[in-house]
Order: sequence, then structure tokens, then C-alpha cells
Amino acid sequence: MVSPVRRCSRTACGRPAVATLTYVYADSTAVLGPLATYAEPHCYDLCAEHSERLTAPRGWEVVRLADASAPSRPSGDDLEALANAVREAARPQERPNRQGGGNARGADPMEVARRGHLRVLRSPDS
Repeated sequence: MVSPVRRCSRTACGRPAVATLTYVYADSTAVLGPLATYAEPHCYDLCAEHSERLTAPRGWEVVRLADASAPSRPSGDDLEALANAVREAARPQERPNRQGGGNARGADPMEVARRGHLRVLRSPDS
């Protein structure tokens, strides 16, 4: 009976495969990408450890293709943009300008203050 789980092609490694390695001899390139849908005779399935440690012969280039189905980790720029958005949302808003009969934004005259998306309204009785 054969296991339905594909294993790493490296000798003496029985871990499950997560990536497929293909050599393009004409371009002297090793391409490491997501696990292929089915096993090819001239491709090598590698486990996570062996795919991370992969090196190519001298003069060859290694091309690592990202797995589109895997969740991407946020970059430093993404985290900084998120932090800036939170700081901006937490910053107190300017008070409306009461001179001239209205406020600076041209908003509802019943609006007394605003914080983020919340508004404080004047009582209709006053």
C-alpha cells in the first residue's frame, strides 16, 4: 500500500513534501516553487527544511517562486502604515469654528464635537 502523502525526495528524509524543485539545464537555473499538483519524473519534492537550505551549483541561479495560497507575512511597511492609521484615528479632532455661524467643515449645525467616526450632537431642545 502506498501513502497518499508525498515525501521529500532527499535520501533518508521521510518528512512530507511542501515544495517542488525543477532544474532548467539550458538556463543553469534551479526553480523552487509550491508543491506541484502531481509528481513529475524529473522534478524533486522537498520538505520545508530541505527547501529552505537549498543551494545550487556554482554558476547556477536559484529562483524561488512564492506560494500564492500561503498567507503572506506583513512587511515592515505594512506594520508601519497600520500604526500610522491607528495614531491618526486616535488623534483628537479640531474643534469646529463657531465664529461666522457655522463650523469649519460645513457639517450639521447640531454637531458639537467629533471623535473618529462618532459625533456629539446638541440637544434639539437647546
